[in-house]
Amino acid sequence: MSKYLGWVIPALALAACAPSTNIANDIDASATAQPARGAPAANPLRNAYFGDVHVHTSNSFDAYIFGVRATPDDAYKFAKGEAIRHPAGYDIKLSGPPLDFLAVTDHGEYLGVVPAMNTPSSPLSQTAIAQSVFGANATDPGNSFLRVGITVVTGEEIAEIYDRDLIDSVWAATIDSAERNNEPGKFTAFSGYEFTAMMAVPGDGPPAAGNLHRNVIFRGEAPQRLFSTLDSTNPEDLWTWMEGQRSEGRDVLAIPHNSNASNGEMFALQTYNGEPLTAAYADKRMRNEPLVEVSQVKGTSETSPTLSPNDEWADFEQYEYFVGGTTKTTPSAGDFVRPAYKRGLALQETEGFNPYKFGLISSSDTHVAAASLVEEFHWGKTPQDGASPEGRRSVPPNGAKTWDGAEDPRTRREITATQFSSSGLAGVWAESNTREAIFDAMKRKETFGTSGPRMKVRFFASMDYTPAMLADAALLERAYDAGVPMGGQLAKVSGDAAPGFLVWAVRDPMSAPLQRAQVVKVWTDGGETHEAIHDVACSGGALPDAATHRCPDNGASVDIFDCRTEPGAGADELKAYWQDPDFDADLEAAYYVRVLENPTCRWSTWDAVRNGTPPNPELHTTLQERAWSSPIWYAGFDRLTNQ
Repeated sequence: MSKYLGWVIPALALAACAPSTNIANDIDASATAQPARGAPAANPLRNAYFGDVHVHTSNSFDAYIFGVRATPDDAYKFAKGEAIRHPAGYDIKLSGPPLDFLAVTDHGEYLGVVPAMNTPSSPLSQTAIAQSVFGANATDPGNSFLRVGITVVTGEEIAEIYDRDLIDSVWAATIDSAERNNEPGKFTAFSGYEFTAMMAVPGDGPPAAGNLHRNVIFRGEAPQRLFSTLDSTNPEDLWTWMEGQRSEGRDVLAIPHNSNASNGEMFALQTYNGEPLTAAYADKRMRNEPLVEVSQVKGTSETSPTLSPNDEWADFEQYEYFVGGTTKTTPSAGDFVRPAYKRGLALQETEGFNPYKFGLISSSDTHVAAASLVEEFHWGKTPQDGASPEGRRSVPPNGAKTWDGAEDPRTRREITATQFSSSGLAGVWAESNTREAIFDAMKRKETFGTSGPRMKVRFFASMDYTPAMLADAALLERAYDAGVPMGGQLAKVSGDAAPGFLVWAVRDPMSAPLQRAQVVKVWTDGGETHEAIHDVACSGGALPDAATHRCPDNGASVDIFDCRTEPGAGADELKAYWQDPDFDADLEAAYYVRVLENPTCRWSTWDAVRNGTPPNPELHTTLQERAWSSPIWYAGFDRLTNQ
């Protein structure tokens, strides 16, 4: 393999590379196109927009049963910056400005059915199962309700409550809410829902199911009837249905989430039915699922310490249980996006197709219609998690001042609540804040995900970039004209020259300073897959060590007794030109950016500080918020599919 001298040129200050001193405006280049009359202004160099495409309300069976009464309109109110009521009895509001876009994605299975079961005027309230859950003489509502959840796994509906006309009417109301709240140029509301596929986990332990959920998002018009796991539990049948929608003029995409709890099935080496993967399968999957949700309330799906032992930052918000149960997961390559990228490249090398050429995005999966995105103000995923710090086990039980003697067995809710994250947020680079522009950005994978903060990340690659571009006021024009952005593909090059990568990140002014920007590389060589992490921009203008590819300590710190921070050399902005020192023009590779903030307190530590007690010793006390870009792929072979 040819070796090249890898070099990094960081930008020390924004003023040195662009005429404006407003970093938020610089990374979002000012618009140059004149809009048509009545149309939102379009920026051909694209702006960063932040949103959430994974939000549940009372229409979801697993939200209503736990006391959620918020409607889709309430979810949009919250996203637009208004306060709404948490089911536990207090007001919640976004920290910071309104979001730019939102999709309410209630479970398509039994959509709106459980609220109807608790409405006396509805015939569904008179059914035996409704009486067993909500009736005056209900003796075991938990087990009765569990029957509903089990059918989502089996695909065999409970006939007495499976009212398709009601589901259709609630779906129509969901679409109407999106239409009412959509404000082109100001706020984008998408119609969407969740396809809640699960796969039973074999074995003798407690019942568990691997997560194969997808959020289905429509570009504009949505159909009158949705497709759920009660139509088919096979995601491939969902894709067929989506292609039928497209043939009728309704563009749509699906976004898998929580691969970290999929039991190795989300990015498996066989189909849902256990058949070999094919080029047709890969093409169909990528047409319908261009993105994957990398971070949300149920943890982060980038990688795990066991799969990436040389990644010092891999142990970030690891969710260790199957969804809704007490059975622990065993991380496998089929569960996480970085190993999936490696699997895809290996298939590209050996078979000529890649079913895992997806971009990245984050969202919340909130079940109270409002995302908990800021560590200091955490209200969990469900009403029970948000009821009290003691309920989510971030403070000692029963008013104790220490954790001594608190080793009693934890309930299921306490187990999962401690691992819930204040995450995540979707970022897109789009010409305008409209359905069409934001959806098209998701489709072309010019997206990034964050663990909550609104940091902005740009990533480009080309054979024609130069280090001098960092100081060019026309950097973005040149980057787009001469190269490809995140989500793009670099063709095979002739000769030995390595491509140049441009990395640019800007902090969220309401969050911590940036510590470092990294390029994560995965590649395949003769059937063997590899990964490497290169720090490419360090705060304070420092350079990464040539041998370790790591930035020096920037002096940042956090006091876990009061959560005060010292920024050290933390940066408002990081910018770099980078070349891969181990580039080989004949090998398949993918590169993505990961940006890390300085350390701050985790939400559980904030709870403990406010309570005047020590943090839970079982939990991480601090974290480093982060963002992930979609990859840029390099084609080491001439056989290319799913471009």
